[in-house]
Amino acid sequence: MSVADPEAAPVAGRGPLAGLRVLDVTSTIVGPTATLILGEQGAEVIKVEPPEGDVMRRLGGRPREPGLSPKFLHFNRNKRSVVLDLKTGEGREVMRRLAERADVFVSNMRPRALGRLGLGWEALSALNPRLVHCTIVGFLGGGPYEGAPAYDTIIQGLSGVAGAHVEPFGEPRFAPFVLADHVTGITAAQAICAALLARAGSGRGQAIEVPMFETMAGFVLMQHLDQRTFDRDGHMGDPRIMSPDARPLRTRDGFICVSANTDAQVRAFFEATGRQDLAEDPRFSTVAARIIHVDAFFRLRAEAMLERPTAEWVEVLRRHDVPAMPCHTLQSLLEDPQLRASGVVTKEKNENGEDAMLGLRHASRYGESGVAPSRMAPRLGEHGPEILRELGYDEAEARRLLAARAGVSPEGVSPEGASSQGASPEVPAS
Repeated sequence: MSVADPEAAPVAGRGPLAGLRVLDVTSTIVGPTATLILGEQGAEVIKVEPPEGDVMRRLGGRPREPGLSPKFLHFNRNKRSVVLDLKTGEGREVMRRLAERADVFVSNMRPRALGRLGLGWEALSALNPRLVHCTIVGFLGGGPYEGAPAYDTIIQGLSGVAGAHVEPFGEPRFAPFVLADHVTGITAAQAICAALLARAGSGRGQAIEVPMFETMAGFVLMQHLDQRTFDRDGHMGDPRIMSPDARPLRTRDGFICVSANTDAQVRAFFEATGRQDLAEDPRFSTVAARIIHVDAFFRLRAEAMLERPTAEWVEVLRRHDVPAMPCHTLQSLLEDPQLRASGVVTKEKNENGEDAMLGLRHASRYGESGVAPSRMAPRLGEHGPEILRELGYDEAEARRLLAARAGVSPEGVSPEGASSQGASPEVPAS
């Protein structure tokens, strides 16, 4: 399969997007999440970095090797790295050559910065009409927030994610992970695949704008519009989720997660907990009644779980076909037998064949095309020389470009003390 023939049948064992080339001009988390998904599905992802590299090389935790922080390693698997100084004419020329041969261009720079660099949709589609051009922005154009910088915490607060904690917990809280970045990155990957499907019919690429704020606002409102859907003064907030008791339940020795939603599951739960007398209680006998009396129902669940250890409850509830599983800590999650058996958590080896780190692999499985082989994240500029050769530069010209900082040295060593791209006003999305 060649990049020139991206609509041919995918090659078995290489993933469903094998043969597609993606230019990844993103940094931090939201953009790399999108391109990580495409790379895990078999696309060739070329990560184009500035001379100082993606800021997450330094901000993503303490590295064992300069420029390879833990978080960077996990969000940039299955990618090749080339360094281009897009402020120089030579760097932009290499970028144009890459765009001519690419299927997808992804960036989380602000649109005006892309335009100044000649990397906007109009300029790149003139070079390559089949290009799918995806820009991840903080906010859709045309509104009062257009062009404002956006990071995950800003979007969590503005979109209602943090504020949704007020009703159950009394104060706004951020989710303990970059939820807005993850959801928007996944949405961007889906939008890119939709545009590639459209291209298969029309032969033409298109521009995609994926906003963080509007994406997350829709995510929140679909869950919590509730009665406001019908009445401007109606209640907002899913009562089953907004209850303070909508949480992991304490057992005799830990915590358990129980989800009894259908009438049959609730009857089975009452039987498993020895409260068959409640099965016909009008407060709990139907879905509609349990929504009205959700606080009382959740208190009954919590009280029942205190009577036995977690493992015993999991076994008892499973026999009664009631969904229940232990509540993991971050540490115990790594020992989960399902994760080990499925191969999602793995031990990655370095170039010497030695165990180097815990790795994470793509969880979806494709029966026809298989899963792309997992490769560790690249060192800064690691693949610059080979990418320049693929673009048709001879050895002398490639060496000259590398020396001129259109790229970096073949060793790809991350410079220490370099400035943070993430602090630049040109980068809108975290």
